[in-house]
Amino acid sequence: MEMRFKITRFAPGVDEKPYYKEYGLEAEPGERILDCLNRIKWEQDGTLGFRASCGHGVCGSDGMRINGRCALACQKLVKEYEGEEVVIEPLPSFKVLKDLVVDLDPFFEKVRLMKPYLIADGAPPARERLQAPEESKKVDVAIRCILCACCMGSCPVVNENEQFLGPAPLVWAFRFIFDSRDSRSLERLKAVDYPDGAHACANYFECTRSCPKEISVTKYINRIKREIQMTLNEGEK
Repeated sequence: MEMRFKITRFAPGVDEKPYYKEYGLEAEPGERILDCLNRIKWEQDGTLGFRASCGHGVCGSDGMRINGRCALACQKLVKEYEGEEVVIEPLPSFKVLKDLVVDLDPFFEKVRLMKPYLIADGAPPARERLQAPEESKKVDVAIRCILCACCMGSCPVVNENEQFLGPAPLVWAFRFIFDSRDSRSLERLKAVDYPDGAHACANYFECTRSCPKEISVTKYINRIKREIQMTLNEGEK
């Protein structure tokens, strides 16, 4: 089928402001949007900039806004946009480095602030730290996060307040706050208990809708809020 693409182009220091450039190509219904971008770059315009790596929804590199919705280009199929013009833009709220490539350093810094690794007291066991299945289930969906930043680009609060910690970092906080093997749950709760932390979430649910891994992001943030209320606020009474 004939597909029409309208792609944001912008090279800082060269272009005064972003603009759209249109491309057309024949594509099969089962092809991915990423396949189309690759073909545009290889066959029509080698200057087009975008990120991609594994191409299988694992690395999270190719997050972008497609027809108004943040998503992974490798997970979206041509048949989903049959008869439409496909408008592709960089993830909102991030500084554009070139075309569809955005600066993710501030995002990863927020994730690092969450200390996204297990912290356990005592000497390490000979083999591994065991966890009961019922305890593992508390975080087994949260661990799917691939740091694609689609939730960050979708979040209205992030778009208005760059100081907001954001949904993905809070998912990583959740993953360790509720991990029975971690010894720093209280410390982690205190780290997100501030106006631009968990409390800034306004329950728009856009993060949940855009998550390519179907993580209930808003639900987990609200779980953190309730835990703060029960553990920190009520504990001070």
